[in-house]
Amino acid sequence: MLRRDKSFSHALKLSAACLALSVPSLVFAQEAPQAEDTSNDEIVVTAQGRSQLLSDVPVAISAVNAETLQNSGANDIRQLNQVAPSLLVSSTGSEANGSARIRGIGTVGDNPGLESSVPVFIDGVYRSRSGIGLNELGEIDRVEVQRGPQGTLGGRNSSAGLISIYSKKPSFTFGGSGELTYGNYDFMRAATSFTGPISEQLAFRVDGVYVKRDGFYRDDQNGRDINNRDRYFLRGQLLFEPTDALSVRLIADYTFRQEECCAATYVDQTVNQFIGNLNNPATPLSSTTGNNIINVLRDLGQPLAAFNQGFGRNVSVSRNREFSGETKDYGFSGQVDYDFGGATLTSITAYRQYRSGQASDTDYGEVDILYRAPSDDAYRQFHTFTQELRLQGEAFDGRFDWLVGGFFANEKLTVRDNLRFGNQYGRFANCRIISGGALAFAYNPAAQSCITPALRPTVSGALGAAGPLVLSALDRLDTMNNVGTTNDRYFQNGTNWAVFTHNIVHITDTVDLTLGLRYTKDKKKFNATFGNDNTICTANQAALASLLTTPLAATAGGIIGLSCQGNSTAELNGVSIRDSRKEDQITGTAILSWKPVDDLLVYGSFARGYKAGGFNLDRSALKSPVPTFASVGGAQALVRNLQFDPELVDSYELGAKYSNGPFGLSVSAFRSDFSSFQLNTFNGTVFLVQNVNGCDNLVGGSNADTDLSNATGSCAAGDITYGVRTQGVELEASLVPARNFRMAAGLTYAKTTYRDDLIGTKNGAPLDAALRKLPGDNLSNAPELVATSSVTWTPDIGSSGMSGLVYIDGRMTSDYNTGSDLFPQKEQDGFAVFNARIGLRGPDESWGIELWGQNIFNQDYAQVAFNSPFQAGATAAPFVDPQYPGGRQIFSQFLAEPRTYGITLRGKF
Repeated sequence: MLRRDKSFSHALKLSAACLALSVPSLVFAQEAPQAEDTSNDEIVVTAQGRSQLLSDVPVAISAVNAETLQNSGANDIRQLNQVAPSLLVSSTGSEANGSARIRGIGTVGDNPGLESSVPVFIDGVYRSRSGIGLNELGEIDRVEVQRGPQGTLGGRNSSAGLISIYSKKPSFTFGGSGELTYGNYDFMRAATSFTGPISEQLAFRVDGVYVKRDGFYRDDQNGRDINNRDRYFLRGQLLFEPTDALSVRLIADYTFRQEECCAATYVDQTVNQFIGNLNNPATPLSSTTGNNIINVLRDLGQPLAAFNQGFGRNVSVSRNREFSGETKDYGFSGQVDYDFGGATLTSITAYRQYRSGQASDTDYGEVDILYRAPSDDAYRQFHTFTQELRLQGEAFDGRFDWLVGGFFANEKLTVRDNLRFGNQYGRFANCRIISGGALAFAYNPAAQSCITPALRPTVSGALGAAGPLVLSALDRLDTMNNVGTTNDRYFQNGTNWAVFTHNIVHITDTVDLTLGLRYTKDKKKFNATFGNDNTICTANQAALASLLTTPLAATAGGIIGLSCQGNSTAELNGVSIRDSRKEDQITGTAILSWKPVDDLLVYGSFARGYKAGGFNLDRSALKSPVPTFASVGGAQALVRNLQFDPELVDSYELGAKYSNGPFGLSVSAFRSDFSSFQLNTFNGTVFLVQNVNGCDNLVGGSNADTDLSNATGSCAAGDITYGVRTQGVELEASLVPARNFRMAAGLTYAKTTYRDDLIGTKNGAPLDAALRKLPGDNLSNAPELVATSSVTWTPDIGSSGMSGLVYIDGRMTSDYNTGSDLFPQKEQDGFAVFNARIGLRGPDESWGIELWGQNIFNQDYAQVAFNSPFQAGATAAPFVDPQYPGGRQIFSQFLAEPRTYGITLRGKF
């Protein structure tokens, strides 16, 4: 495999950096006398369905309190990256598609048909996709990041972990707070919160946030910024406590966003050395020292400077295309807790609606190839109803803590799409064909079909007797502009119900055995109706079908493929398909824990996790674009090609936690094996959804999953095994060496890799040919080493009650690949991001003024790199040159946020 030889050196640097931050504090702890300090009070979590000290919970969990969230500047779940080393949250083509990963495992890509490997729960309510957690969060009490499979305690099951966010409850004491922030990029944020009693039994809380900011990218073509902020968030709560036994909490919230997102830039050689000469024009066109697709893009209007701007933020956007989007997210929930005396009943009922529409210049360049226009009829929408019941109590004089419960969810998903070919697509497609082969001598981007008029007879003659037929097809393709999807509609109605139990047996005063079990039943009904006006596809399929069995098959197939990309064809206009699937699964956990002394907990655990299968909501997965639908039995006969299998995981963990007040340490070693791992990847033309399994004896030998043959690489049923393994160690430590001084650090080493020999489905089918780079390599966005650290100092200033604030945190990451196909052009060097805050606060923090900076050293890096849509040259084939597994494909990237800084004023009463 091609990888930078930097991982080990980065590992040493990251470890040294953490040690450098840790040592002064440890020395300080040894020298300073111990003082009373409430700031070292340990966080209480509910990771086991019961309120427990973090150090007493025998599971791997990171807990972040409100103070840390505020100091780190966390307004949504992305900022949790800075304080939770095993977590990585990123967003790509749309804010709606944010992805959370734990220990290198997460749901990849922009397909809403895939559920989250790391779901988000807010106040106990399941959110349909983790990207929904990218909203403003309001006043937060704490966040818990649980690692490993979950499900026996309630809610929706997960295969990699979960993020639980808990907002502040209403208080029976009047209070309020406010915040005004101003920063660079004309960043403005206003937030307020009020709480208090309505009566002796009823309290309220209201939170509101408004945010506005200019974009980080500049679109000079259309004169505007992209990746801006313009959003607001409202949440109201009521807490009713008529007796000591009964508590009722009602929550309603509403979020509105009207923003432009998400632009991308081209990856060049200064960003990634493996780009090589991909961004250079080819001279002559057939030369492999450059790339003919660069010539085509340049000649059709793309400035060459865009291919060589490093991490510059001037983006290429086609004229009159935009990234405008609108998101509405709202819901209602009610939690009822009733203490019967010997047991407590908890009921959480919720209804949520989420709708997000996003326009885009989908080719991410100035040549108008592909776009989604802003439209009220193009969006993704979730209507979700959930009901959870839990009953828990104690038995046998406290020797047995038991919990039983049930969960029900109905999720109605609607996706409406309007992806169309741009106003220059036809000429672009023809120039791509003509410039990349034996016809390059006739290349003329200003002429019909990109062919010099005087040379049309020569081109026709070079194609033999079929020359006129091929030229006519190219002429039709040349007119293929502003056609495609009129409105595709995908509907999925999913029902999920489960029963579960989670029980702790106190074998002795120091030894506990935890046993959990869950049965889940999942059912999905799917249907889709297509609208399409691309008649060029059907015409060229009919005209060239006779050539598909001749020596001109490759030429004919190439023209048809470009005429019918992604199965965008008028043959589907008005066609409907439908399907359904159902599955059930038993999962569970077993944990043995021991406290040899009061301050130390050691444990070992096993868990079986599960993520439901589903449907790929993308018509391109139905078949290859070359044959007609009629020739293969129609679209309905192919609907099973949209299904993918459930993901299963077996997870093992050994851990220890130590806490003596001022010092806390948590260490865990883990291994998780994933079968039918769900992978979503973009190959430059379409999105592929592929289950990934392993094989002990590949048909064709151990290299059959990486060779160029599609006839090898299958596996007998008895030889199929897991396809992905993540294993490693985690360390989290906190230290309060003196009053008002706190230090925290975390370190995660996770080797998250594919097996050496891979197959696709659980039936033993070969791995998709586009994924030949996967076997034996690390997963995308899965750095082997991540270190986090933070230091907080809040010194008293005089005797007036005033205090200062000095805060800094950092996250240091080793090299990793950002693309799910693992092409070397998508590698990201290791880097470090630091945030800082300094401030002055009044007595009891009644007021405060803070200067802050995010990414204070302005570290440039890519969140995700991807194949630039349709922008591949043709002078070299894929998977021939190991440096260029994508052939002459070029690449784009979604950049991370640059340095931001500003001032915040706070007040509370």
